[in-house]
Amino acid sequence: MGRPATKPTELRDGYYIEIRNRGSKSGVKIRRDTKEQMLMAIKEYEASKDVVMIGEVKKGKILDTAVK
Repeated sequence: MGRPATKPTELRDGYYIEIRNRGSKSGVKIRRDTKEQMLMAIKEYEASKDVVMIGEVKKGKILDTAVK
């Protein structure tokens, strides 16, 4: 094993959600290309996991956090 990365990773353009086990503090970020795909992923995971909607990311910055 090597040294851990010191530079934070940049997020690619798209829509992000974070999937967590129930009661957990950390999770996995999942990217989808379109808003519709993101909403379908939320429906898929919300039955068994905690889902946090991050929003749209462009050029490494979060643009829209209140995606409905």
